[in-house]
Amino acid sequence: MDWKRMLPIGFMTMLLITGCANDDTAKNESEQIKDELDPNNELQESEDGTDDKLGYVRYTKDQMDNNSERNHSISMDRTEMANMITRIMLRSDAFEEVATLVTDEEVLIAYQKSDAYDEAKSAQMAKKTAMSVMPRYFKVYVSDNETLMNDIHSLHNSRTTDGNYDNTIQQIIDEMRKSPQGMTDEMNE
Repeated sequence: MDWKRMLPIGFMTMLLITGCANDDTAKNESEQIKDELDPNNELQESEDGTDDKLGYVRYTKDQMDNNSERNHSISMDRTEMANMITRIMLRSDAFEEVATLVTDEEVLIAYQKSDAYDEAKSAQMAKKTAMSVMPRYFKVYVSDNETLMNDIHSLHNSRTTDGNYDNTIQQIIDEMRKSPQGMTDEMNE
């Protein structure tokens, strides 16, 4: 055998095998990202152990006093907050169906309550759930008027900058106030 001829063939074979292996890795990474973004996989435990980790940060004034931090804005994922409130409520036996809308100032919750619970207790549970999740400045409105679930749903793609947004929200709030609110308004201001 001539080693000079076998060396390039062996080298090409190694490249081919390595290239095929990388293709599988790329597919696996793509599938992993797709799986991570799938909302149905939300209930899986996190692989990096963040579910049981404490949250901690520490900065000095000097570290925070830079141009990038001045331009840093704080934001909240309203959809995630609505999702969290709804899921917590549905863990209770008091609710059969829940629709939650989080705006820039309000939380609107319409629900179908279980027959085993009265209106006042259900309203109290709904309001306390939202207030335990959201920052204190949010006003929370609840209603067992099931038709309001469709009204809330009609706003799910809206933005706070939409033209008729405030009027529509106010109409829904006015309708919700006809239902028990669970707590006095002083507790919600």
